[in-house]
Amino acid sequence: MTEDEIYRTSTQYRLWSFTPETLASLRASTNASAAQAVRAAIEGLQDGSSGGKERDETQDDDPILQQGKGSSVDCLSVEEEQKLVGFYCVKTLEFVDFCEYPTVVKATAVQYLKRFYLTNSPMTYHPKEIMPTAVYLAMKTEDSFHYVKSFAEKLPDHTTEEDILAPEFLLTQGLRFTFDVRHPFHGLEGGFMELMALTNGKGHAGPLITKSPQELRDDMMNTGVAPGASSKTSTPKAMITRIQAAHIKAKNTLKTSALLTDAYFFYTPSQIWLSALLLADEPLARFYVDTKLTALSELKVRLFTTLQICADLLRTSISSKPSKEEKKELKRIVNKLVQCRNPQKLDLVGINKTQKRDSGKEDMLDEKVAKKRKLEREKSAKEAEDLFGPTLGNQ
Repeated sequence: MTEDEIYRTSTQYRLWSFTPETLASLRASTNASAAQAVRAAIEGLQDGSSGGKERDETQDDDPILQQGKGSSVDCLSVEEEQKLVGFYCVKTLEFVDFCEYPTVVKATAVQYLKRFYLTNSPMTYHPKEIMPTAVYLAMKTEDSFHYVKSFAEKLPDHTTEEDILAPEFLLTQGLRFTFDVRHPFHGLEGGFMELMALTNGKGHAGPLITKSPQELRDDMMNTGVAPGASSKTSTPKAMITRIQAAHIKAKNTLKTSALLTDAYFFYTPSQIWLSALLLADEPLARFYVDTKLTALSELKVRLFTTLQICADLLRTSISSKPSKEEKKELKRIVNKLVQCRNPQKLDLVGINKTQKRDSGKEDMLDEKVAKKRKLEREKSAKEAEDLFGPTLGNQ
């Protein structure tokens, strides 16, 4: 099997790859369903409150009960939801960096958040409550496990162990129980090593390229001018410096823009890291692809078209440091969310306890049913023995 065929068997390709149109449609559908559920829940809560003779004093301060009818609730738009989720993706990057967890944990946690909110809305489950659980689950997935108690101590606002564990099953359901995330980091490191080998005259081209390592090295010295340079790279030492600079830039792109955009939903890991290299040093990226595909290859033309579109997407990434205007907009969205959250989903810890309690009751009920059926079978067997006598073997 080729690497492309192997990738097509992965859950990332089968379940989490989309076209821009299907992704937009899925998000719009999720938003519409959540808004409908929010309005119905708020209207039910208001009807229940107004129907009672006595009124709880705490209801006077409840922003939900102070609104108009549920049908008039101003819910978040798809764009507002994406801005809010994007903000908490940035917060995830900051938190993982603060804790000094591996880069792969950071990348996986962000993808868990983005995947979860394809079929769940911030109006139903606040990203602030899901984010710590996403990081904790990513730590376990990427073999960087920490005890939940020590993890909770790193979080602000007196976060408890229950706060982290309560949404875990909910998150795994949203992920469709698929935890594998294919990242572009290893691909970039492999490409970096290949470029270094080519510089040293020890590299090899693809199967359709007949050039020797020395010829490839000479071609490398004739690549276009590096970004910010005034002339071509003429010596192996200068080329090594150029490759290292491109590697750092591409790696930073993978650690930020690739995570904060929808690149993982649209492109393969190989396409993402090649696009990051294209942004860092386009002549070097084109030379690298030239060592794999012939100049007249139709696949090469299609590949560069795809890489350019992916690179354009990476350029549109939200900033990891929001501007003053962006912070003002986020504050507006957060305040709006207070008015349109689903009141039935506010207490995730309480919901989790209720589900466990109900599950325990079901187990007890099943045990009682099984015991009753066993007694009935024994009674039937005894009645048959009384009527027809014992089995021949017992006589």
